[in-house]
Amino acid sequence: MKLLKRIGIAVLALVGILLIVALFLPKEYTVERSVVIAQPKDSVFAYVKYLKHQNDYSKWAGMDPAMKKEFRGTDAQPGFVSAWESQKDDVGSGEQTIKSIDASGRIEYDLHFIEPFEAHADSWMVTETEGSGTKVRWGMHGRMAYPTNLMLLCYDMDDAIGTDLNIGLTKLKKKLEGGR
Repeated sequence: MKLLKRIGIAVLALVGILLIVALFLPKEYTVERSVVIAQPKDSVFAYVKYLKHQNDYSKWAGMDPAMKKEFRGTDAQPGFVSAWESQKDDVGSGEQTIKSIDASGRIEYDLHFIEPFEAHADSWMVTETEGSGTKVRWGMHGRMAYPTNLMLLCYDMDDAIGTDLNIGLTKLKKKLEGGR
């Protein structure tokens, strides 16, 4: 009986320590990656502003070929929704909504993850002239409530999401440069 009591106290102490640690961990993350595409800004922006086109280059869109997709609204306009539903846990289900499109080259999205967990994040794509080409920046900003922010101890959001963004940007570059 004493052994069970000691184990219980140790578990409670560990949980207490973790909850205290979570108080001091960040509750937000921001990840951004970029690529330079050898095409004029106008043509790059004209392509990336269509949310449906993300299916051509986003790593996440290609993770489940059987994924159900639904589109609502007018693409390349605020309020357009791209929804997905996958049977794979690493893809899950959710919606991405265009919040705003600035003719200067910035698109902002609201990401709503439904499965395998409920979460919201802000995302964006920005096109900027760089030399004779176009720099495309793709990013995401999210929040993790206390104490779920403990996951940031063992899950490097910058590395995990950044790797996926880089894969997508590389595919986008190849597509827009004609496979060069």
